Amino acid sequence: MLRRLRRPALVLVPVLLAASLTACGDDEGGSGAAGDLERLDAVEVTGDIGEQPKVEWKGVMDAGDIEADTVVEGDGEELADGDKVVTHIWIGNGYTKTKAYSTYDDGGQPQTLEVGSDLAPIFAEALEGQTIGSRVAVTASAEEAFGEVGNPQLNIANQDSVLVLVDLVEEFEPPAPKDVPASQMPGIVFGPKGDPVRLRFKGLPKPEADGELLRHVVREGKGKTVTEDSTIKADYLGMTYGAGKPFDESFSKQPLESPLQGLVPGWTYGLSGVKVGSRVLLSIPPDLGYGDQAQGEIPAGSTLYFVLDIISAK
Repeated sequence: MLRRLRRPALVLVPVLLAASLTACGDDEGGSGAAGDLERLDAVEVTGDIGEQPKVEWKGVMDAGDIEADTVVEGDGEELADGDKVVTHIWIGNGYTKTKAYSTYDDGGQPQTLEVGSDLAPIFAEALEGQTIGSRVAVTASAEEAFGEVGNPQLNIANQDSVLVLVDLVEEFEPPAPKDVPASQMPGIVFGPKGDPVRLRFKGLPKPEADGELLRHVVREGKGKTVTEDSTIKADYLGMTYGAGKPFDESFSKQPLESPLQGLVPGWTYGLSGVKVGSRVLLSIPPDLGYGDQAQGEIPAGSTLYFVLDIISAK
C-alpha cells in the first residue's frame, strides 16, 4: 500500500513505457511517406515556459532515431548528473498531428525528473546538457520512443512519429515537513496491547487538498537520524480523514522494512531528520501521497494520516 505508484511522480516515462510494452500494437499510421516533413520542420512551437505550449502542425512529421533540439534556451544552471528538475511535459502524435498528453491539462501536475536516473531515452535526451528554464523538443519514431508496439495508451501507433516537449521549469527543492503541535494532528487510539489501532479526527478540520506536509514527534528516540536515503524498519497505521478504520497497518503483523525512496514521498521527506526510536504522526497531502489516483480504500485526492514507530534505519 505504501509503495510509490508508477505514475507521474518522480518519473513519468516508466508509466507510459509499461503500458505500451504490454499492450497490443496497432500497425496503422505511418512515417517517411512522400510529402512528410522532417522532424521540427513539421511543426511550429510557441508560448512561454511554464504555460501550455502552442503547437501548430504544418504537416505529417517524419522521425526515426531520437533527437533533441532546444526550442528555448534557459538562463539557469546547467543540469548535472543527479540533479532533479521540475518539468512540464507535452506529447504529440506526429502522424495524426494531435496532442496525446500534457501535464498542463486540468488535473495535471508538474513532474520531477532526475538527470542520469533510469529514464527512457526520449526523456533522458531532453535533460542532458540543458539549462533550467529551457524548452526542449524531442522527436522520434514511436518505436524508438516507446517500443515496438508504440503506445496504444496514448493512441500512438507503432509506425507513427512522436513529438515530446519538455519545459525545465525549476530546480527541484525537496519539501520540508512543518513541525506542528499535537493539537493540529489526529489523536491516537490504543488497543488492549498498547499498540495504535486507529486515529481520532474529532475536532480536527478537514484537510485542504493543497495542504502542507505536517509532522508531530510524539516521542523522540535516541537512535541514529533517518535520512532520505535510509532503509528503515517501522510499524505504522494509516487512515484518511474521517474514516472509521485504517486502510493499512503493521502493528498486528510484521514491521515494514524498505528504502524510504521506494515509499510515498510524504514518508521520504516527513521522516527525514527523525531519530530511530521515535513515534511520529504525519499528515501527507495528496501530491506527496497517491495524488488523484484512488488506491483500494483510499479515495482519490486523499490526505494520508500516519502514526509510525521507527524501529531501525541503515
